[in-house]
Amino acid sequence: MKIYVDADACPVKDIIIAEANILKIPVIMITSISHYSRKEDPSGVKTIYVDTGAEAADYRIMKLAEKGDMIVTQDYGLASLGLAKGCIVLHHKGFTYTNENIDQLLQTRYLSAMARKSGKRTKGPKPFTAEDKEKFRSLFTSTLKQLLSE
Repeated sequence: MKIYVDADACPVKDIIIAEANILKIPVIMITSISHYSRKEDPSGVKTIYVDTGAEAADYRIMKLAEKGDMIVTQDYGLASLGLAKGCIVLHHKGFTYTNENIDQLLQTRYLSAMARKSGKRTKGPKPFTAEDKEKFRSLFTSTLKQLLSE
């Protein structure tokens, strides 16, 4: 098993790295070349840089991920593709994408996009909180332990 992180705007990279290192699970950070850093990756982490195109990170993650791998993303489209491939997909706000909730999430995204296109203003995501971070940590560690016990 590997953990793939849609890393450009992921606020929980530190949690993912720390917990995965404890369990010796490889972490692959996929990020835009515009976030290039010469800083050395922590142990157990590999960073892959992709073009700045809108879906470049998503395409690379889907090319690399295999059934049973974990993906951490806030992108509903990527989450849908990951689920179809048999991956476990988590959102950084502490919920698991499932075949039961992904259609509703995609529908809500579509309706918001249509409203914006017609000139209406829509609310953006709520700010990321310390509570969200702890919710993610709890979900992430329990999911990893469950996967490793299977």
